[in-house]
Amino acid sequence: MAEKRKVIVKINGQDYTVIGEESEEYINHIANYIDSKMKEIINKNNKFSQSMAAILTAFTITDEYYKVKLDLEDLKEEIKEPLEELDRVKSENSELNIEAKKLKSERDEVREELYNVKKQNDKNSTLAKDLKDSLQLKEKELEESEKMINGLQNKLFENQVELIKLKKELEELKNEYDK
Repeated sequence: MAEKRKVIVKINGQDYTVIGEESEEYINHIANYIDSKMKEIINKNNKFSQSMAAILTAFTITDEYYKVKLDLEDLKEEIKEPLEELDRVKSENSELNIEAKKLKSERDEVREELYNVKKQNDKNSTLAKDLKDSLQLKEKELEESEKMINGLQNKLFENQVELIKLKKELEELKNEYDK
């Protein structure tokens, strides 16, 4: 509980002791306002008694209070819809922030997948190049082997022709010798 203060204030030339929880500065500010309003009323008609001036001051201040209170209620009503709109926008903003975080997370996952696909693609490209080089080497070796086989087949054919000739000659020589 806040500490109670005793503050002596002067209103229309008379001292009053006010006890309150507010600061001395605040209590003096209120007393000065009442004093100025009371002097304003007395200056308008100096025939008013002290109590009559106090009642009119209370009435004037209460009138001001109720007008301010009505203005405050009007302002509260005026800001009701904008505050509801603000709450709606805050809620929507919160939802959008959640969606943005989700999309950023998805984007990061897609980037990582893309990185992995590119990395795998690079590996596949390297492997394809190595396989292509190996295939070209094998094709060259095959071509050389085919040339060698063709050369050997030609040589074999020539040797077979030569063998047939030699057999024929041998046969002829044998026939001549047998005669």
